[in-house]
Amino acid sequence: MTTLDGATVLVTGASGGFGRQMMRQFLAAGSRLIVTDRDAAALAEAARAIQAEAGGRGEILAVPEADLSSRDGCERLYEKVRAVAVPDILVNNAGIGMSGRIDRIPWQQWETLMQVNLLSVMRLTALFLPHMLERDSGHVVNVSSIAGWVAAGGMSVYSASKFGVRGFGDSLTRDLDETGVRVTTVFPFFSRTPILDSIQFGEDPPRKVPDDIVTEPADVVRAILKGIREDREYVFPDPMARRLHLLQRYFPRLVLWFGRRFEERTRAAGEPG
Repeated sequence: MTTLDGATVLVTGASGGFGRQMMRQFLAAGSRLIVTDRDAAALAEAARAIQAEAGGRGEILAVPEADLSSRDGCERLYEKVRAVAVPDILVNNAGIGMSGRIDRIPWQQWETLMQVNLLSVMRLTALFLPHMLERDSGHVVNVSSIAGWVAAGGMSVYSASKFGVRGFGDSLTRDLDETGVRVTTVFPFFSRTPILDSIQFGEDPPRKVPDDIVTEPADVVRAILKGIREDREYVFPDPMARRLHLLQRYFPRLVLWFGRRFEERTRAAGEPG
C-alpha cells in the first residue's frame, strides 16, 4: 500500500483539469506537493487558489516554466526538484492533444506531442527512478488514456503516444517486481479538461465530444488516488473507460462498432446550429 499522508508528490501538467484536482486531493490527503507546468501564470494562480481553499494548510511548491518537450527541459526540471526533495510519488500527468490524419498534421506539431506525452514520461522516470530504488520505495504514476487501450479514428498520433505510455508502464512494472517501487498506469475517458479543445487538423466542421458522456475531473482523480493507495497496476477511473477496456478484451468487434458510433456522434455534435 502506498501512503499519501506525508508523501512528497511531484505532479507535472498541474495547471490543467486533472492537475488542479490532483493538487486539491493530494493536499487533502496530507501530501506535500511539488507542482510543475509550462504556463507559469496558470500554475501560480492554481496553486494560490487551491492553497486558499485549504485554509493555508499543507505545502505546495510551484516550479514554473517546465518545458517537457525536450530532454534538456526534463533535466532542468529534475535538477530544480532534486534540489528540494526526491518525490515519493512521481505523477506524469502532463500531456497535449490533437486530432486528424497524420498526413494533415505538421511534423513539428505531432513530434512535440510525442516528446511531451511519451518521452517526458520516460525521461522523468529514468531520472527519478534511481533515487527511489536507492531507498527501495516510491511510486510512478503515468496518465495514459483509454485511447492507449482502444484506438479511434482521427487520433493516430495521440493514440500512439498513449499506447506507448501503456507499454512503458507494463514493462517497467515487470522490471521493478522485486523492488519496493510501484507503477500505476491510468486510462481515463474524455473528461472536462482543456484537452477537449485540442487543435484539430482536416476536420470541417470540428468534431466535439458530446457533453453527456464527458466525465468530471474530480471523480477521475478520486479514482486515481484510490488506485495509488492500493498499488494497482491499471486504473480505469470512470465507467466508460472500464466498459471499453472490457469490450476490447472480450468483444473486440463491438469496439469497432462503438468507434464508428462515437465518430458519428462527435461529427454530429460539431455541426453548427
